[in-house]
Amino acid sequence: MIEKFYRKIIDGVPSAVVVVDRDLKAVFMNTAFKTLFGKDARRLSLGRAFGCANGDCKKCRLSGQSSGCSLAAAFEDSFCSNKELSRRVILSLIDGGRHEVAFSITIKPLGGGLCMGVIDDALELEIARELQTAKNIQQRLLPAGKWAGGKRYSYLYIPCRDIGGDLPEVFTVGSSACGVIADVSGKGISAGMLTAFVKAAYDKNTYSPAEAIEKLSNKFSELNLDERNYITVAAARIDKDSITYSMAGHNVPILLKSGGGITRIMLNSPPVSNWFENPAYFEDTIPYKPGDVLVLLTDGVTESKNRYGEMFGVEGAIRTLSVSRTGEEFVKNLESNLKTFCGEIKDDVTAIAFDL
Repeated sequence: MIEKFYRKIIDGVPSAVVVVDRDLKAVFMNTAFKTLFGKDARRLSLGRAFGCANGDCKKCRLSGQSSGCSLAAAFEDSFCSNKELSRRVILSLIDGGRHEVAFSITIKPLGGGLCMGVIDDALELEIARELQTAKNIQQRLLPAGKWAGGKRYSYLYIPCRDIGGDLPEVFTVGSSACGVIADVSGKGISAGMLTAFVKAAYDKNTYSPAEAIEKLSNKFSELNLDERNYITVAAARIDKDSITYSMAGHNVPILLKSGGGITRIMLNSPPVSNWFENPAYFEDTIPYKPGDVLVLLTDGVTESKNRYGEMFGVEGAIRTLSVSRTGEEFVKNLESNLKTFCGEIKDDVTAIAFDL
């Protein structure tokens, strides 16, 4: 009766609590622990209880897979010393994808061959897991294929944080391939929410790129956000022998001619924002020939800086494109050149390249 009473008390505390026996089996988990790690209250190996990537081991530390596990070592040290200890633990978890999490745990011997682990920063871990979930969701917003409207495309997407503020989008309207690239203000969670808004609000059934951006602008205005929030967009529709494009405050697209030479598309309109009343968005059409390559990119490419403060620039993108025969080759060369130039990429970097 008393044991049930104590279990009820521990089950009600907000900290995540797990009790482990000498075989490193979880014999009790409170509600906070199960909410955090999503497991049932049953005798599980330590790895399975925490959902670690090596949780299939019959017993932690007795398999080469889990050799050196800091979590198992912490419990075993507490059992051996019969003393309370605190450790910082890093685990590789499986939660919609494999990823690492870090948290602090305090382990206290209870006697009778049991130790209790209390996660001191459960909120921090929960936030980290939520961010990982958001990252997994955002990854699913990325283009899924390599072909659209009969055109092969490749893209580069490197978020500087777990949640990025860029959105590459490729789809088909009628028999035409369409490419849209958006860059939202800010970084992190708020930027990720805006990219999700763009994904949902951009009308993929609208044939005119300018009209689609105008519709996006109208929906954005309904959000009634302050002036710090804005979206830059470049959109292009690739028809049989021409490209119709529209831009809203975005980096200009680049067209590599198969016969040699680069065309920078210069038409532009204001960003999608609440800065202007009734902004106008325009479009233009230019010809292309088979073998040309069309590139859309964000300012994370052009404004990437090296240790001397020099920017990669449009010129760096053009140089990269000039020595690339295909869109796929351009994307690979661009990633390599940016990492060589910058060392560490500190902004969201996105580019789409179409083989025409």
